[in-house]
Amino acid sequence: MADWVMTATTIYCDAIDDEVTLIVHRDGTSKCTGYKKYSKPDKETAKLIKTRSQQSGKKLGCAEPVCSRLTQYRDKLLAG
Repeated sequence: MADWVMTATTIYCDAIDDEVTLIVHRDGTSKCTGYKKYSKPDKETAKLIKTRSQQSGKKLGCAEPVCSRLTQYRDKLLAG
């Protein structure tokens, strides 16, 4: 078992065109700070997503509480 309690890293997430923080606990539970903000955005955040989507030419959004970026980071930490 790892000798840490919790760790976090900030990454650029291309799914939402913003930086998010990935948090992983020693027991394997994990979360992304972008999920709460972007999965059910308030009016201001929704407007920002729409603008960024138009600029990038692709639909942006966060639909998964545990995405592949978070899973890969968690698995890497827990592996060793």
